[in-house]
Amino acid sequence: MPILLVPSPIPTVPAISNLKLSPESKPFKFRSWRLAATRDVDTFTEKSSYVFQLSATEADSLVDYDLKKIGSIYRRKPLILLRRIVQVGTSFGWWFGSRYVDKLMERSDQMFKVRAAELRKLLVELGPAYVKIAQAVSSRADLIPPSYLDELSVLQDRITPFSTDIAFNTIEQELGLSIDEMFSEISPEPVAAASLGQVYQARLRHSGQVVAVKVQRPGVQAAISLDILILHFMAGLVRRAGKLNTDLQALVDEWASSLFRELDYKKEANNGLKFSLICVDDALNVSAAYLNRQLYGEIPDVLVPQMYIEQTTRKVLLMEWIEGKKLYEVKDLYLIEVGVYCSFNQLLEYGFYHADPHPGNLLRTNDGKLAYIGILLKYENFNQACLEIFWQKN
Repeated sequence: MPILLVPSPIPTVPAISNLKLSPESKPFKFRSWRLAATRDVDTFTEKSSYVFQLSATEADSLVDYDLKKIGSIYRRKPLILLRRIVQVGTSFGWWFGSRYVDKLMERSDQMFKVRAAELRKLLVELGPAYVKIAQAVSSRADLIPPSYLDELSVLQDRITPFSTDIAFNTIEQELGLSIDEMFSEISPEPVAAASLGQVYQARLRHSGQVVAVKVQRPGVQAAISLDILILHFMAGLVRRAGKLNTDLQALVDEWASSLFRELDYKKEANNGLKFSLICVDDALNVSAAYLNRQLYGEIPDVLVPQMYIEQTTRKVLLMEWIEGKKLYEVKDLYLIEVGVYCSFNQLLEYGFYHADPHPGNLLRTNDGKLAYIGILLKYENFNQACLEIFWQKN
């Protein structure tokens, strides 16, 4: 998830676990970053909270992507499945219907920006799975009209955040310490919010290091599981109806597997470390004794944030805070060259690559370096994959 950063010092805010905001609160230095809404109930929860209705046992069984397991759970919950199908169908039906009416009334051009904003709002209400699809599409400026591109790019890190009280409770439950014990300062509002979680800026009490604290959105596992089940079924219908050769269900499965890995912040932290360091032992059991050399450290002006492995769980991630501007906000041809060179190194020399380098995940730091942030978990052994494809073809 991309982190929204500005070159300003961390504010002095007491780190208290029951911190609450009120209209009478004094102006806060982060106020210029404030997201569109800071309500107790975010839009997704307000419109789709019924999809959260899984028992603890059911939720724990969905750690990894398993379509059969998801199907067995929702066969016992037919009303939730039916309600979700109706919600998704009516939401998109209303939007496409509005576009059709605009065309009939010859007002498509006048309503273009309005429909783009309505689509963004609709996707946020439907939840993480649909937002992730929109995020992928938002990086295709060659396919998407500018008005839609502007609206969908908002989904990278400016989605309506969920309650800070819930986020702080999640941090305390996951890490087993109170907010005050862990941090000397922490922002009372998220500085960025995306489909799967939101980010706070904090200062570690024991070291004084400024960190980004990413907290997973509540109910996200259940919502994604249900939507993937529906999308998998729809992909089969589309393939049969259109008599397509492409295995659309296999594409959904591959995307879903990646999305489930993304929900495990522990894996993200270890893969983030793997991105910057080659380990002689298993990447999921990293310790300082096993680190032998930097993966991309030989490339000048490339920066990867430090991951705090021991303070990271499946739902909470701590990483170094990096100050800078998003790469698309600045004109720096040199850093573009650095990024291209680094990408070729990832693909052709080491075989491990950052598979989500959308504009929100690349920063120009204040000292002029290219920083890779956000989702650092999508890695594949590229060289091995190429060999497998070669042998399959031959």
